[in-house]
Amino acid sequence: MKMLHTNVHEIETAAELEKLITENDNVMVCLGRMGPMCIPVYDVMEELEEEREDVKFAVMSFDSPEAGIIRNHEACRGFMGLPFTMYYKKGKVVHATSSIQNMQQVTSILDAQFSVSNVENA
Repeated sequence: MKMLHTNVHEIETAAELEKLITENDNVMVCLGRMGPMCIPVYDVMEELEEEREDVKFAVMSFDSPEAGIIRNHEACRGFMGLPFTMYYKKGKVVHATSSIQNMQQVTSILDAQFSVSNVENA
């Protein structure tokens, strides 16, 4: 199976994804390739890993048959651009995006979906 070889934790199977989202409250998974739309998102994830200890970050190859668990998810219906990024809270999909995302866009989603203080202040 083709690996992405990023510095972010890489998962290869649907079972690994299930384990990751079952064992961690907050998970961001980026499904992509080594291309110009995906690499900036991997870089953002790598940078945020150090700051956001409450979030588990992972990447998965878009072309893997195992990635169908995300590719075919209803939250991704209509997505056209890579990468597909899924955000899981306590095992459930809470947000999904497609195409390139910058640091501000990713941190806004993380704050909105995973931050305790934002939930309390809402």
